[in-house]
Amino acid sequence: MTVVIGAGDATGGAIAKRFAREGFAVVATRRNAEALQPLRAEIEAEGGIMHALGCDARKEGAMVGLFEFIERDIGPVAVVVFNIGANVMFSITETTARVYQKVWEMAAFAGFLTGREAAKVMLPRSKGTIIFTGATASLRGASGFSAFASAKFALRALAQSMARELGPQGIHVAHSIIDGAIDTAFIKDNFPDKYASKAQAGILDPEHIAEQYWQIHRQAKDCWTHEFDLRPWQETF
Repeated sequence: MTVVIGAGDATGGAIAKRFAREGFAVVATRRNAEALQPLRAEIEAEGGIMHALGCDARKEGAMVGLFEFIERDIGPVAVVVFNIGANVMFSITETTARVYQKVWEMAAFAGFLTGREAAKVMLPRSKGTIIFTGATASLRGASGFSAFASAKFALRALAQSMARELGPQGIHVAHSIIDGAIDTAFIKDNFPDKYASKAQAGILDPEHIAEQYWQIHRQAKDCWTHEFDLRPWQETF
């Protein structure tokens, strides 16, 4: 069973489809389960199995109940991908306490709840894969991204701590750095000139990102990757 927390229309959805093609039943979550129906239809049309569940990953009770339900009524969890975004841009003086807290809840606290509950069900089996989706902001705080970078820094530290604790117990914890624009509706709507020549502009294809997540899961335990970065060929870093 693969669980994708934050199965959006781009990266999260592509990850769900990639694992489904390998025969995994998939549980995909968003706050609004109805928004998952197109993804579910696509996976089922290809012969896969997907369960669409509404869940607010910022709520402890909801996340505890989610993993209990999956293990009891659907199947044992083998892979968990945390893929919630929360990218916002405000100057520091315009960053309200509400914005900062909400971004932290979405990108950091929800990641903690996801990782903790995943570890609880995987540890008795001494196996499993947990992947956290990071960003450029996981490594450096750019101007205007104080809230987002702070949350992504925290998520990266969580992944490091979990990897050091859980790796010796058979659980592979990995963290991605996705350094570049991803092919999403947001990029299409806000950067039309760049999107029109996206192959040359170096916009990351969600299907290609998903392939790397699958390869991370397939790694032999004597050669595990903890952190991997994905960026187009012309991206500076």
